[in-house]
Amino acid sequence: MNSIISPSMYILSILFLLSASLTTSSPIQQTSLIQCLSQHSIPLSIIYTPSNSSFTSVLESRAQFPRFTEPSVPKPELIFTPLSESHVQAAVICSKELGIHMRVRSGGHDFEGVSYVSIIEFPFIVLDLTNLRSISVNINDNSAWVQVGATLGELYYRIAEKSNVHGFPAGICPTVGVGGHITGGGYGILLRKYGLAADNVVDAHIVDVNGRVLDRAAMGEDLFWAIRGGGGGSFGVILSWKIKLVAVPETVTVFSVTKTLDTKLLYRWQQVADKLDENLLTRVLMRVTNTSERIVTTTYDGYFLGGADRLVQVMQESFPELGLTRKDYSETSWIQSTLFAYIIPLNTSLEFLLLRNTPSTSFEGKADFVREPIPEFALEELRKRISEEDDPLIVWTAYGGMMNRIPEYQTPFPHRKGTMYKFHYFTNWPKGDKNVAKHMSWIRSLYNYMTPYVSKFPRGAYVNYRDLDLGINKKGNTSVIQASVWGVKYFKGNFQRLVKVKTEVDPENFFRHEQSIPPLVLKR
Repeated sequence: MNSIISPSMYILSILFLLSASLTTSSPIQQTSLIQCLSQHSIPLSIIYTPSNSSFTSVLESRAQFPRFTEPSVPKPELIFTPLSESHVQAAVICSKELGIHMRVRSGGHDFEGVSYVSIIEFPFIVLDLTNLRSISVNINDNSAWVQVGATLGELYYRIAEKSNVHGFPAGICPTVGVGGHITGGGYGILLRKYGLAADNVVDAHIVDVNGRVLDRAAMGEDLFWAIRGGGGGSFGVILSWKIKLVAVPETVTVFSVTKTLDTKLLYRWQQVADKLDENLLTRVLMRVTNTSERIVTTTYDGYFLGGADRLVQVMQESFPELGLTRKDYSETSWIQSTLFAYIIPLNTSLEFLLLRNTPSTSFEGKADFVREPIPEFALEELRKRISEEDDPLIVWTAYGGMMNRIPEYQTPFPHRKGTMYKFHYFTNWPKGDKNVAKHMSWIRSLYNYMTPYVSKFPRGAYVNYRDLDLGINKKGNTSVIQASVWGVKYFKGNFQRLVKVKTEVDPENFFRHEQSIPPLVLKR
């Protein structure tokens, strides 16, 4: 089983198997839940149990990482796919009344699968919000209401249908669910100009622990603060976000140039990336591109809100070492640039953004924030380590600009001023790979090696790249001190305020998972 999940999850899975042998799921409990939902006028056609022929396909439809659907991984006792807000209210009310543990899923991109897998508690059900995916764009007041089951690709597509000079600063992967993405912060190619997705939310609808639908005015500013970056699954079920659309020019310029790793050039990028014109975001993709000779390359990508002539000037003034010329730049639209950022050709049909495919490969990912340039000798060691792994990738995403101007306490996401760039480490493997333990060992070793070169006191982490190696909650009850081991890494000083909000809105800890925010004192 450790070839499927991390060692921390593996230990828990042993405990799960032991407890499951003593406490199996209760058919009476499952029946009681279905009866309760039926009393709230919930159609049986959107309730799936393991005996239903569609159960597996529904479970896997938004499970973005195949390793979390393997037979050895615990499965929910029931999947409920609501069609309306009232259905979500019923799910919360019935689950709470019957004491049934619930996980909530929108896009299924959670790095540790905690939105649809529970190892510390059994039995559990999954509330899958796939069907809540309406998007209403209002160009007149530069806003949109978007339900949490919609994907980022769908959101971008609907905005572009209405305007070619409006955009939204969210993530790069089009299949990510809007719901979970914004709860963790959410970053993309507009972050240096406009900050994170969570920085551009002006209202929300949420079902609280009592089954009430609350908007910003009803929930209050503390809870509204907490859900915009405090991580999903702790405070309630988000139904929809009201987002602020941002201005983008008709012409956006992009570039992508790949070079064999040059440590001097990469060191120079570190010195300038967060200081460039804030209309320009650059990132570096470090990987092995020649699998036989294990050649490590760096691809320098750029996304500029403006024309190519102006970008030529910016690069010549600030980063001439990259050696770009006018022919390296391509002018396009903002919506096409979202495809380019996902490494999709610029001439691809925009309908690509509407695909909701589930990948056939798995990966492990970790994140770091860097506040001073990594020395060249360490970059050489990175070259060596990357060349030893089958399919590795490190993404370096520049910060600066607006990220320096938003205070770290304005939302729960704190990694702002002074952060030069963010590291995202990946190792990928195909379904059925027998060497998963080797891949996991490699990325942990790399992460440990990078300790001296990344943020410290605490070493930062990104809650949307959830990492259970940082620590986990205990079944039903974890003290704030125990949770702060991982909580401070994600949220720094904002963790204590998140705990305060949790204590106020969910003191019995109904909404919980392996890394949910715990209440200060658990009330039962």
